[in-house]
Amino acid sequence: MGSKSFLGTCFLFLVAFSLTANAADFDVRKYGAKADGKTDDSQAINKAWTDACTATSQSTVVIEKGNYLVGPVRFGGPCKAPISIKVAGTLVAPAEPEKLKSHDGWVVFQNVDNLSVFGGNDFAKTGKCNSLPINIRITGVTNSHIQDKTSLNSKLFHINVINSKHLTLQRITIDAPQESLNTDGIHIGCSSYINVTDANIKTGDDCVSLGDGSQNINVERVTCGSGHGISIGSLGRYHDEQPVQGVTVRYCQISNTTNGVRIKTWPASPNGVASDLNFEDISMDNVKTNPVLIDQEYCPYGQ
Repeated sequence: MGSKSFLGTCFLFLVAFSLTANAADFDVRKYGAKADGKTDDSQAINKAWTDACTATSQSTVVIEKGNYLVGPVRFGGPCKAPISIKVAGTLVAPAEPEKLKSHDGWVVFQNVDNLSVFGGNDFAKTGKCNSLPINIRITGVTNSHIQDKTSLNSKLFHINVINSKHLTLQRITIDAPQESLNTDGIHIGCSSYINVTDANIKTGDDCVSLGDGSQNINVERVTCGSGHGISIGSLGRYHDEQPVQGVTVRYCQISNTTNGVRIKTWPASPNGVASDLNFEDISMDNVKTNPVLIDQEYCPYGQ
């Protein structure tokens, strides 16, 4: 992955943020959001997003300080102009798990170009439950930047990036109990030119995991632990998986994890390609099992 591509992408993001001050604001409180942690604010947030997304000039959805009970909420495009979400408050999932079971994501970004999400508070905070949606699903998002967000106690993956291009996740904080299963911090698949930088991830599964179709991925300055380490895979479970190419993991700190860095493929897997994989300048402390592992017989839970 060339440095010029990342510099060009960063320049675009700087331009986008410089324009934010002049953008039209769509404050969710003006659409009826109460921010009291008790009233369902999903409809108000969705309405603010719809109006901002259909604006013909750059716009910003504003979520001010407070606790916003939501779930699920979808930020869907395509939008007519670049769009931002300024989050100063905390989004909180409903206490009743049945309200989320029929959905594949609690907070969903889908088919949006030139999206910026910024602020300094918890963007996703859920209860300690299993077999429920991913905290944050990012699908078909391009030329975008998400920064300074926290995901707490997801029931499944915290952040799942699928079919996206030229996306940066910066200064992301993820926290879940060490014993929580399948709570990968950031999972990426079928996506290209994804940057994950300056993240702090404590979870019960992989801190960062890369599935098939991950190409030109840069993971750097990630603090990982607890968890299972940083992984490519698992790969080869299904036919017609896309190649994994051009992955760089560097300047990371991994501590108190079961593994360090690993590549994992299923036994008797069909033909596939994983190439140009680079792990550089990684520090490890108290990695319990395998600091470096290439596992071609990956078979979790005796499946």
